[in-house]
Amino acid sequence: MNQRIVKPFKTAVFWLEKVLALVVLAGVLFAAVRGAAALAGMDWTTKDTFYELIYRALLVVIGLELVRMLITHSLAAVLELLAFVIARKMLKPDLTAVDVFLGVAAFVVLLGGRKYLMSPTCYDPRETNSEEISGLPE
Repeated sequence: MNQRIVKPFKTAVFWLEKVLALVVLAGVLFAAVRGAAALAGMDWTTKDTFYELIYRALLVVIGLELVRMLITHSLAAVLELLAFVIARKMLKPDLTAVDVFLGVAAFVVLLGGRKYLMSPTCYDPRETNSEEISGLPE
């Protein structure tokens, strides 16, 4: 295509992603504050309150990982986002054995994909060091 046509679209998409990241970040901050207020009023002698705390905390982390993914465009950020989504799903108390098996299988696939399918060039140098990617101890 003509570069005169493509360049404005690339620029527009770039800035729309940044605006979307800011909107998601604002939503995450709002949800964190409202969630903290809701948790403060709950009965902390029950295990359901603890589950709610973990559930809300992981939801905030997922939102932050989504913002990071929109900003960095890193494949590692996508895999980490998916790992947190799977972890959040796995912490529900009403899971069936099939749900647990599928969650563990999905997590193993993510770990295997990160270890064997991604090259060190897929990572942003600020996200991790090369020793961690290769699996070698420091």
